[in-house]
Amino acid sequence: MRVLAIIPARGGSKGVPGKNSKLLGGKPLIAYSIEQAIASNSFAKIIVSTDDEAIAQIAIDFGAEVPFIRPSELANDTASSIDVVQHTIGFLASKNEFFDAVCLLQPTSPFREKGFITKAISKFSSTDSDALVSVLPVPHEYNPHWIFQADTSGMLQIATGDKEIIKRRQELPQAFFRDGAIYLTKLASIKKGTFYGEKLSYIESNPYLYVNIDTMEDWIQAEQKLPTILSLI
Repeated sequence: MRVLAIIPARGGSKGVPGKNSKLLGGKPLIAYSIEQAIASNSFAKIIVSTDDEAIAQIAIDFGAEVPFIRPSELANDTASSIDVVQHTIGFLASKNEFFDAVCLLQPTSPFREKGFITKAISKFSSTDSDALVSVLPVPHEYNPHWIFQADTSGMLQIATGDKEIIKRRQELPQAFFRDGAIYLTKLASIKKGTFYGEKLSYIESNPYLYVNIDTMEDWIQAEQKLPTILSLI
């Protein structure tokens, strides 16, 4: 399977200004994802999609390719990740470069366990799925079968549509949330505008490594966690 790694890294960021080039543990945030992609030895190409010349140079310095500067209309707050990925594969297709699948590695989830990318691609390749995402278990108190939502009359209903609450924690079905570390998707689904397709498989991340950097509080958490996890990533 010929897999393209795409690392999206626009210059603008409101929660953490300049976060993709901001130093975390002495190196730019984006460098973690680039280095992990290279170390996995799993990709036909590793592309950084950015609108920022400084980020582009950092990406090149750390070993990624930056074959274009992302158009401004794909670098604002309303641009979606799927648009960015479609733009990248379209650009490469125009250069007669084609792939079977895309792996999206978000810089905001910089801590991936050694071998995790390789393990994810191996599982994805061996299953009849359209896509694979990395996940973490939902704590039982937040399981959707125990969550309520308000209806139009202001009354609470079980979010899943169940008529009766599941009484015992042990009877709750397992639930997961996307942790943002890996999105693997076959090209056919990307072209349809989805990262998930119809058949979605998953791989569980190491919960100790979880951080998703969107705010300064998240950044501080990442700084505090980094010294204790360097041997794992």
